[in-house]
Amino acid sequence: MKKPSLFIAIFLFFNSALFAQVGINSDNSTPDPSAELDVKFTDRGFLPPRMSTSLRNAIPSPAVGLLIFNTDEKAINIFNGTNWKRMIPYDACPPVLLDTRDGKLYTTVKIGTQCWMAQNLNVGTRINGSGDQLDNGIIEKYCYNDLESNCNTYGGLYQWDEAMQYVTTLGVQGICPLGWHLPSDADWITLTTFLGGTSAAGGKMKETGTTHWASPNTGATNSSGFTALPGGYRGSYGSFANLMNNAFFWTSVEVPTEYAWYRKLFDNAANVYRYYDWKDIGYSGRCLKD
Repeated sequence: MKKPSLFIAIFLFFNSALFAQVGINSDNSTPDPSAELDVKFTDRGFLPPRMSTSLRNAIPSPAVGLLIFNTDEKAINIFNGTNWKRMIPYDACPPVLLDTRDGKLYTTVKIGTQCWMAQNLNVGTRINGSGDQLDNGIIEKYCYNDLESNCNTYGGLYQWDEAMQYVTTLGVQGICPLGWHLPSDADWITLTTFLGGTSAAGGKMKETGTTHWASPNTGATNSSGFTALPGGYRGSYGSFANLMNNAFFWTSVEVPTEYAWYRKLFDNAANVYRYYDWKDIGYSGRCLKD
C-alpha cells in the first residue's frame, strides 16, 4: 500500500487539528489532555527548520514564538517579538566559538559557572594607533605597533567606547559575538574569586612559558584554561607599550564619565590587579557567554 503524499498528510493533520487534539506517535495512544499536539516516539526526535543566521535574519516578519535551529550557533533560536534569542544551546560551553561576522574561531573554557573565551578577541578593521576609534558603524581595532600579525597572536586592542559600541549598558554585547557579552566588573570578581582570589588568580589564568610572556612569567600555571596573553596597550596619544609584559582587559563598567574598570596581569607576579583607566586607552577584550 502506498504511503499518503506529503500534501495529503499535511492536509489531514491540519484538518483534524481544527476539531480535536492531535497525536503523532508509534503506540496509538491518545494525546495528553493538556496538549493540542502530542508527539511520542522512543527512537526518533523532532527536527525544527535548520538554517544559518543570515537565512534566519531574512525571514520576513517572524511571528512571536517562531522557532528555528541555527546551524551557525548550533542552538534553537526563538523570536521574542523584537530579537532572535538563543533558547536551547547545543552545549552550555561549546569548546569552539564561531564568530559568524568574520569566520574566526575561538576556543572557550568553562571556569566555575562561567563560560569564557580562551583567546583575546580579534574582530574589526585595523586602524593606525595614531587615530581614535570612531562611532561609524564599523568595528575598529588597534594592532600592537600597527602590525596585523600582532592582532593574530594577541588579539585586537580597543578603546572602551568602541568595545562597548558606544553605549554604557552593563554587560552589553558590545564587540562580542552574538550570545556573548563584555564582562562586567562583577563577572571578573566571580572569576577571580573562584580561582582563589586576586593574589593567586593571575597565575592560574596566564599562559605558561615565555613564548608570549616575558620572563619570568611568575606563577603561571594556566590551570583555569583561561590562557591570558599579554597584548600590552595602546596609549592615549597613539603609542604602544607592554607587549609580552602585561595583559589588560576592559570590563563593561564605567567610572563616570572619563574612566572604566579593567583587569591587569603581570609577567612578574601571580596576582590580578583591579583599577580604572581612561576610556581612550586601547586594551584587550575577552567575552563571556550570556
